[in-house]
Amino acid sequence: MIKRIHINQHHIKHNAKNSDDLKDVITVKTSSYNHYCSEVTIHGNSTLVYSPEKPLSCGAKVWLETSHGVTLKNKNNDILSLD
Repeated sequence: MIKRIHINQHHIKHNAKNSDDLKDVITVKTSSYNHYCSEVTIHGNSTLVYSPEKPLSCGAKVWLETSHGVTLKNKNNDILSLD
């Protein structure tokens, strides 16, 4: 399964204005779900992609892409592994 990892600019702007209601700013997209977190560990090779002419559906023009497993950690320190 391909994972695409990018930074959510809207969450960064929200966090700058709402320090009492912080959101996770990293998005890990799979074919079926978007996961939000504050830390990602990639267990293998990845590729950094810049694609201004063909951004992701969310509008991201720069992202990391990997088919290897990743471990996500959110703001509450919950951990999720994706293969």
